[in-house]
Amino acid sequence: MSEREATLTQEILSELRKEFCADPRGQLMQNAVTNSDIDQVAQNHQVVACADRSMSHKLDAWPVANQKKSGRCWLFAGLNLLRSSMIKRLNVDNFEFSQAYLFYWDKLEKANYFFESQIELADRDIDDRTVAHLLSDPIGDGGQWNMFVALVDKYGVVPKWAMPETESSSNSKKMDRILERYLREGALTLRKAAQTAPETIGEVKARLLGGVHRILNIHLGTPPEKFVWQYNDKDNKFERLGEVTPQQFADKYIVNDLRNYVCLVNDPREANPYGKTYTVDHLGNVLGAAPVRYLNVPMQVMKDCAATVLQAGKPVWFGCDTEQQADREFSLWDKNLYDYGGVYGVHFGMDKQERLLSHESLMTHAMLFVGVDILDGAPRRWRVENSWGCEDRADEGFYTMNDSWFDEYVFEIAVHRDRLPEEYRAIIDSEEEPIVLPAWDPMGSLA
Repeated sequence: MSEREATLTQEILSELRKEFCADPRGQLMQNAVTNSDIDQVAQNHQVVACADRSMSHKLDAWPVANQKKSGRCWLFAGLNLLRSSMIKRLNVDNFEFSQAYLFYWDKLEKANYFFESQIELADRDIDDRTVAHLLSDPIGDGGQWNMFVALVDKYGVVPKWAMPETESSSNSKKMDRILERYLREGALTLRKAAQTAPETIGEVKARLLGGVHRILNIHLGTPPEKFVWQYNDKDNKFERLGEVTPQQFADKYIVNDLRNYVCLVNDPREANPYGKTYTVDHLGNVLGAAPVRYLNVPMQVMKDCAATVLQAGKPVWFGCDTEQQADREFSLWDKNLYDYGGVYGVHFGMDKQERLLSHESLMTHAMLFVGVDILDGAPRRWRVENSWGCEDRADEGFYTMNDSWFDEYVFEIAVHRDRLPEEYRAIIDSEEEPIVLPAWDPMGSLA
């Protein structure tokens, strides 16, 4: 075995340069990529040219929503799921719940969750991996399905006009930066109090939460405690419910039994076998609510459940790694959309398990399946309601996902437990405690 050279010597650099300059394809690709976006060069023309957006089962008949410059996709996807039932129930052309309302309560609950975590972990060194992980993103915009359910269960919902968008709900970066700074400073204060004057922790935390509450009210407005609900339907029939609380509004109109929804994930890592339930350490927003809980299933089970629900006329909330093999302009996802290996002359061959293990891929975005194209009993492509607006793109802002992409980059769906195969319902109903993954595990990523 030849001796390995650890440093980049001049001899090595000279050989690399000579090898590239002698490769005519490399020169051609250099000419192309130095003058064009890499995705334009790598794009598979056949995939784009053959894109078909028709579906055998299509549910949507409403315009797309727009999260704008915020990370609220999981809230938009959850409220869009409820929205579809609401439109039918009210017999109206369109309806939107207030995303800003749940965004406000999520931020306040996350702050409380974070402060309690810092109190609990105050005896650990600040460089402890869990502590450091929590400090790295104390109050981000993202979330999970169970976190959405916890918010609706505790705070209800309101129509969009009852708590409209603000500059900071639509463009949350600066508000988030202020909150991050305040929470990190609060973490140090709480840790010090826990170590030196534990009898003051309650008072210190109450003061800190008061600060968060004030910041949120200034940026997002004050959530309504009550509002008057009345409307005209498509037939110009007038309905008036009168003054209601957000909780009463949710109790009356939300027909989805959210507490009976189950999160299915596809995690093919060998360390996490299928047929087991999982949770993630220190992942959540509402203290005292049901914890984030996943049932790990083979991909075919996930696909079958999603397709069955769509064929029954109901949309499906899902989480995925949206930036992989994706084109925003065409609003298209396909496993083979870009051939980067062909452009660079290198091999990209990781499978889904290897991408998770190497931190190349994880759930980054949540959306809603609102259609599926079934041929001979199998899905060919899926229709997706995104929350990026873009009515001028693709099919008025609705996206198309070819089935090949589902296998590789979809990680999670939420479906009613009754849609599960019997063997998996039995696992969900069992009293076996879920396996706890560490706080930094990719399955704990927030969409």
